[in-house]
Amino acid sequence: MPAETLEDKESRSVVSGLDELGRTPASDTRFGRLGLRLWEGTWPKLLALVIIIGAWQGLVWSGWKPEFVLPPPLEVWRELTAYAATPDYWQAIGITMQRAVTGFALSVAVGTVLGIAVARFKPLRAAIGSAITGLQTMPSIIWFPLAILLFKISESTIMFVVVLGAVPSIANGIISGIDYVPPAWKRVGTVLGMQGFTLYRHVILPATLPSFVSGLKQGWAFAWRSLMAGELLVIVAGQGSIGALMQGAREFSDAPRVLTWIITVLVIGILVDALFRAADNRIRRSWGLDQDS
Repeated sequence: MPAETLEDKESRSVVSGLDELGRTPASDTRFGRLGLRLWEGTWPKLLALVIIIGAWQGLVWSGWKPEFVLPPPLEVWRELTAYAATPDYWQAIGITMQRAVTGFALSVAVGTVLGIAVARFKPLRAAIGSAITGLQTMPSIIWFPLAILLFKISESTIMFVVVLGAVPSIANGIISGIDYVPPAWKRVGTVLGMQGFTLYRHVILPATLPSFVSGLKQGWAFAWRSLMAGELLVIVAGQGSIGALMQGAREFSDAPRVLTWIITVLVIGILVDALFRAADNRIRRSWGLDQDS
């Protein structure tokens, strides 16, 4: 046999290396892709955070406002970490989130039923369809004088405004989703023997899911804003919510405490938005719309 040349050895080494790469476990590739996607989703947020903190600190250094009115980021961070170690902080978050979940759940129930009814019955749409859109454009704070007259200073006052703020968006999401269901899908369901509630359950409502989730996301935003306004305006005795404690901090000119609550509300909003985004991504994958899946 002829002696193996140096070129043959190098070629065999390259082929061996390629074989090793080809045997890379699929789990490693999957985890690597997941890590890359997490980093791609994280670094823009980190960059935005750096820009915001830098602009904040720049305003403090500029002397635009005295530090007892606009404290520096580090002072607010110390206040936040110290306050987060106390039970009052978490109790306030618990009270506010309980109100938010209760109000949003009521809004989903009312908005879903209302949206289906309006989309299904033409006389009802002609009667109140435009009114729902009109209610959606109204500022939630305008309802509080009426709510206080109806329910006095109570939990019902806050719930009333939260539900009024969220229901129109949820109902419009359902209505829009039903309106854009392809007629061919309805015909297929009818051919398969589906009618009435069965057709809605198995064909129409699943088809409205993307629009419904979008309506839920918008409804949550309105409900959250209404709740924050309500807690600042309606202080229920014995209920130390986020709004109540924030209002107390403002009365004592405690700027670090006020900014602490502002940051807390922002973080809660970001976390809830991440949940809705995960639900939306899951729907996109199930519909074959996510190109990365």
